[in-house]
Amino acid sequence: MLLDCAGKSLDLSQPQVMGVLNVTPDSFSDGGDFFSTDAALERARRMVEEGAAIIDVGGESTRPGAQPVPLEEELRRVLPVIEALHRSLPVPVSIDTRKPQVMRAAVAAGAGLINDVNALRAEGAAAVAADLGVPVCLMHMQGEPQSMQTAPRYTDVVDEVIGFLLDRAEACIAAGVARQRILLDPGFGFGKTAGHNLRLLRYLDRLTAQGYPVLVGLSRKSLIGQILDLPVDKRLYPGVALAVLAVWQGAAIVRSHDVRETREAIRMCRAVRDVQP
Repeated sequence: MLLDCAGKSLDLSQPQVMGVLNVTPDSFSDGGDFFSTDAALERARRMVEEGAAIIDVGGESTRPGAQPVPLEEELRRVLPVIEALHRSLPVPVSIDTRKPQVMRAAVAAGAGLINDVNALRAEGAAAVAADLGVPVCLMHMQGEPQSMQTAPRYTDVVDEVIGFLLDRAEACIAAGVARQRILLDPGFGFGKTAGHNLRLLRYLDRLTAQGYPVLVGLSRKSLIGQILDLPVDKRLYPGVALAVLAVWQGAAIVRSHDVRETREAIRMCRAVRDVQP
């Protein structure tokens, strides 16, 4: 399956890695590291060399407790970077944002995919996405980043996440977004306890069976710190293990800070999974 990302293709016939590029001062893992356009471009080039099939640019941190970023500041952060990446890289660029105005400006600057932690629930977001005609990733999040980890509760986290995502997909289709342009993300770490995250991953195949490509973000997440008591900069190996578990269950895209290691691991996973009986 080839996904047309505004003229640049994303091949989903095999699992792919989405490289994380946060142009923020406060993201949980790499906040401040790639705040300048030159540093961001260099980092993106390195991730493409390591095997990233798409680069995800975000200008507003959505880590637990993060405060909203004003529209003009988010635009100032992401647009020069997206323009530079679009000109310089052979792979698509996605924009990680909840704001319809940023979606529109980012696609005009060269972004080919909208990655929305709010699942296009902001006023006008679904209509903007339909008008822009690029693929969209709809993510599940219980609550808002400022408070989502205070006391997340579910009766059945797997059923509720799947139900929410399918409802949002149908709402977006009704708004004019083409079904074949929709991806789903269960939102690991967004309004979920460690137990919720583990259960979601254990039964991820129930989501991947729904017919939409599934994107997962498990890289360096707090889940790893809670289980293994590791700081953010020591979470590479368990993060790769989680990526392999996701791909084994059918995940199409793995969003990662550690591209080379993740890419090599999921290629081996696919080689084993695709062995014919």
